[in-house]
Amino acid sequence: MSLKDPNVTRPGARKRVAIVIANATVSTTTGWPVGFWWSELTHPYHVFTEVGYEVAVFSPDGGQCVADAMSDPGDASGYSRSDLISQGFIHTPALRSLIDDTRPVSELDPADFDAIVVAGGQAPMFTFEQATTLQQVFVRFYEAGKIAAALCHGTAILAFARLSSGEYLAAGKTVTGFANVEEDFADNAVWSYGLPARDRHVVPWRIEDRLKAIGANYVQAGLWRGFAVRDGNLITGQQNFSGEETARAVVAALGR
Repeated sequence: MSLKDPNVTRPGARKRVAIVIANATVSTTTGWPVGFWWSELTHPYHVFTEVGYEVAVFSPDGGQCVADAMSDPGDASGYSRSDLISQGFIHTPALRSLIDDTRPVSELDPADFDAIVVAGGQAPMFTFEQATTLQQVFVRFYEAGKIAAALCHGTAILAFARLSSGEYLAAGKTVTGFANVEEDFADNAVWSYGLPARDRHVVPWRIEDRLKAIGANYVQAGLWRGFAVRDGNLITGQQNFSGEETARAVVAALGR
């Protein structure tokens, strides 16, 4: 948090947000190491702390987490070189340490927080189906009437999260998440470099297709447009450029 005074009305009762990032794994489609996406942690973190919220970082398994390489502003690809917020976070030891020893979601009690935000990156597409504790915690936030938010490939949680009734949490809800046009762009980008063969995709399934299949009203704002949508206490963000929009929707829901 900066020296800016967030002018918190009740300093002893600050809003508390849990951000969940994915643990590292290996892509079964490309064989590449994958993890969380920096801006989907750092941009919401910046928005929340600037308005005086407390933020804690969790992951499904706890421990050290690793980001997707292209989300690092210092990566040789240069893809995220303009992301100064992530650059500052990464090079601030006290903040960088938050991802070196995350708490497991098994220790995340919804009673202690006002909202949960599940960040993306490529790892959720390979690990969230097995992350049953995270699914249950996300549903507990939602069923308690608290804000349950996810963005980019973090919205993979909605492909598996079911309410106590057994129905999909996202069924009948207006949601967004990584769009098919963006998956097409990503596939074509890596194919152009001759990396995976053209019969192999970056991710094993697609957010937009799956959310539509379970009965959600999927919407999106176009290729790489920052976008978030709220339906009741469920908030979703489209992709890695939507971290700020997602966080601001959470702040608008919770107030200061």
